[in-house]
Amino acid sequence: MPSLVLLRHGQSAWNLENRFTGWWDVGLTEQGVAEATAAGVAMQAAGLDFDIAFTSVQSRAIKTLNLALEAMGRLWLPVTKNWQLNERHYGGLTGLNKAETAAQHGEDQVKIWRRSFDVPPPPLARGSRYDLAGDRRYAGIAIPDAESLKDTIARVLPYWESAIVPELQAGKRVIIAAHGNSLRALVKHLSGISDDDIVHEEIPTGRPMVYELADDLTALGRRYLD
Repeated sequence: MPSLVLLRHGQSAWNLENRFTGWWDVGLTEQGVAEATAAGVAMQAAGLDFDIAFTSVQSRAIKTLNLALEAMGRLWLPVTKNWQLNERHYGGLTGLNKAETAAQHGEDQVKIWRRSFDVPPPPLARGSRYDLAGDRRYAGIAIPDAESLKDTIARVLPYWESAIVPELQAGKRVIIAAHGNSLRALVKHLSGISDDDIVHEEIPTGRPMVYELADDLTALGRRYLD
């Protein structure tokens, strides 16, 4: 049977500060480092192993993957990094404190921006502090001004189909270290979750989600490692 594990990055500095992060690159906290290492220990204890790994081009996901693989003695595994596994782009909300934003715009409006399926947040202004137009990792990429979860799914699933599915079909054991919303996109697809229900799917930081897949990659079940 194909083997797949999804791992959300450990706690980041902006998770701790309750700020909208999106595509902005922030590091892991001490707790995030501990979560990533513990994930590797748990996967090894569960008898899991991998042949190939995928992650985004954002440091918190890359570091989480490296720490987990190091704990497993698997730092030598081939790793593919791709922007299509990035977190959802939070547009003009990037960097803002979530509680302060709710106080300014109202909790109902912020809930729509955060939890609706197809309503994106306000766009990021060009030339703003968090504009990534000059970031080398996105050279030649049409960086979005903002993304809804629907938009995020629209970029994650083509990459899943073109790059990851062939590895699973070839019998490779795969781990994907990514972000809350890019992993939601995969969970929605694999588990057949509705548009309304997927927005309530909470994926905890640093806790491996193990998928049981049939040979045709149909999900038979999923579970978190303790």
